[in-house]
Amino acid sequence: MSEKYLVATDTNFKAEILDSDKVALVDFWAAWCGPCKMLGPVIEELGGDYEGKAVIAKLNVDDNPNTAAKYGIRSIPSILIFKNGQVVDQMLGAMPKNMISKKLDEYLV
Repeated sequence: MSEKYLVATDTNFKAEILDSDKVALVDFWAAWCGPCKMLGPVIEELGGDYEGKAVIAKLNVDDNPNTAAKYGIRSIPSILIFKNGQVVDQMLGAMPKNMISKKLDEYLV
């Protein structure tokens, strides 16, 4: 099964997230993080739900330290929502899907 989310990296972050004409949700995570593993399937579902409407992405902080540092990610999972290249919202910890969707929907108007 192919992922329904974008794998964000230090290399593609500007092009795929900051320069996107869509609202983007980025999950900052790491393989060793328990709550990140719980959030994984939720992000996958959101990728399907928002296909064509928003960019849903995951960024591994261990593999992409520059982007994580740029946005001051100190605890994971951290979810940032970007609109027009700017951070417009932030959520910390493993959140239920409905809460994430509600936040994201606020920026899709």
